[in-house]
Amino acid sequence: MREKIKYLLADFEKSTIKEKKEDLNLKQAPLKVVRNSCIRLHYELFHLHVAIPKVLGKELSFIASKKCLENIQQSNIFIKENFPNHVFTVNGKSVHNVKMPSDSYICRITAVCALPDGQVLVADYYNRRVKLLNQQYRVVSHLDVRVRPLDMCQITPTEAAVAMSNKEVQFITVSQSQLAKGRKLKLQHYCAGIAHNQGDLYICSGTALYKFTLSGELVCRLYEDSSADLTVWKCAVSPTGDRLYIISWDQRKLLTLARDGTLLATYTDPALSGPRGLHVTPAGQVLVCDYLSYTVLQVDREGESKLANLATLEDGVSYPWSVCYSSTTSSIIVGLWDDNILVFRVE
Repeated sequence: MREKIKYLLADFEKSTIKEKKEDLNLKQAPLKVVRNSCIRLHYELFHLHVAIPKVLGKELSFIASKKCLENIQQSNIFIKENFPNHVFTVNGKSVHNVKMPSDSYICRITAVCALPDGQVLVADYYNRRVKLLNQQYRVVSHLDVRVRPLDMCQITPTEAAVAMSNKEVQFITVSQSQLAKGRKLKLQHYCAGIAHNQGDLYICSGTALYKFTLSGELVCRLYEDSSADLTVWKCAVSPTGDRLYIISWDQRKLLTLARDGTLLATYTDPALSGPRGLHVTPAGQVLVCDYLSYTVLQVDREGESKLANLATLEDGVSYPWSVCYSSTTSSIIVGLWDDNILVFRVE
């Protein structure tokens, strides 16, 4: 990677100012390929780490998991140092309808979860359903849930956890393009947002951020703000687990916390008039979608400044409620408060 960068810089110094943009893009292409390969391998390595205990014996599993975890941490450091503030460039858009004939109400996509095989899970709030979309973003399966789903996060390549509006977390599994309910976690508080990182489960109660084990054991309360009803609405975690991000619905802010819950940064912006969706990519890019300004924006890893408005109302973003990045398809998926999702191809 270092040699490629040196080569590109040296070659750029020799070039003229009038060099065409197309030529420059061609010179950047090798670096983009390396970056994308690194992100993909990191993603696959993590899921291999998750799958190992199910395949090997106890002792071999422990040794292999330790070695795998070391490589994941090294990969995380490399990604953290090189790519977290790489600004996405949008180069295409498509619109996909996710309404089913049996839906009773207009869809409201409160969560999107991109799976490694290219399939996508969406949580439909009003119809109380989790829907599975194939690689062409068509609904191929669905699961009815008892109450309205508020958020969702991936646990393994075939399992996701859904934050429910009745103080529960419902685990669901994906097998052969079918969805099935798994175990439940019953909580003592509201469950508005949920995120997972390396075996830790982070849950937003509306006014506090809690850390749980995957078995449902409370580890600690990391952060709390009781000044309003929805100060801790959604959360996300950096790939290295060293930074936590929170969007405050009531205060219209993005908060960045250290691993122990210490407040590191507070970001406000006119584009954050109604923040609803939050996502961190495997490379550490921070994405926020705003319901009232009709904007999908990218914020720097430190949570201190905006890097770009990636999509706006002119691009079809109307009342966005959720956002997710797919490493498999190199696309940003935006869930709207209607029957559609938007898919932006990025590099």
